[in-house]
Amino acid sequence: MRNPIIVALDVPGADQAVRLAREVAPAVGAFKIGSELFTSAGPDIVKKIRATGAAVFLDLKFHDIPNTVAKAVAAAVGLDVQMLTVHTCGGTAMLQAAEKSAQETSAALGRPAPLVLGVTVLTSLDTNEINEVGVAGNVGQQVERLARVASAAGIRGLVCSPLEIADLRQLLPPEIELITPGIRPGKDSRDDQKRTLTAREAMSAGATWLVIGRPIYAAADPRKAAEEILASLS
Repeated sequence: MRNPIIVALDVPGADQAVRLAREVAPAVGAFKIGSELFTSAGPDIVKKIRATGAAVFLDLKFHDIPNTVAKAVAAAVGLDVQMLTVHTCGGTAMLQAAEKSAQETSAALGRPAPLVLGVTVLTSLDTNEINEVGVAGNVGQQVERLARVASAAGIRGLVCSPLEIADLRQLLPPEIELITPGIRPGKDSRDDQKRTLTAREAMSAGATWLVIGRPIYAAADPRKAAEEILASLS
């Protein structure tokens, strides 16, 4: 079985990130570099993590006019990332520009195109909060709305909470990959995540990848924590 665990390197600096990556790499499938680490360490952190042999998921959630997003995606492809994120609420033209840029830039560089992932609704948000900013309906309806837009635009993967996976599997083509954060060991450890499941529950619902941060990087023994989560999936 392909290892579906992506460890979120949500740590403040490059040295800590590289140490963590080297420690847990044998027990996971990839590493996520998000806004905090990328802002503090710069693009070179991608090269350092890739140098360990690990796949990199660059989670910067690009959201801008199509031309700007296309250029940002091209720059990410140049860093040799295997996954990257854009906000699906950027609309069809932006999503198409992101996918086209990923395909064309990777072809020019002679490497596989990274998986462009459309972020639907952040797992920290609930229905009350999306209504507050003018989105009609509940979270599930908004996720499905954005998923349809992304799929029609040619996006090959989506980021959603574990609670939306089963419904999206009924809605979307089976080849679309579903990546989910909001993975917690139990219902008593959600932190700021509001829509969560355990790793086993998320995989059973149809997740392709699991993004796991604090349960691994904040553990007393991060590699052991990753190994235990992986064992729970078998």
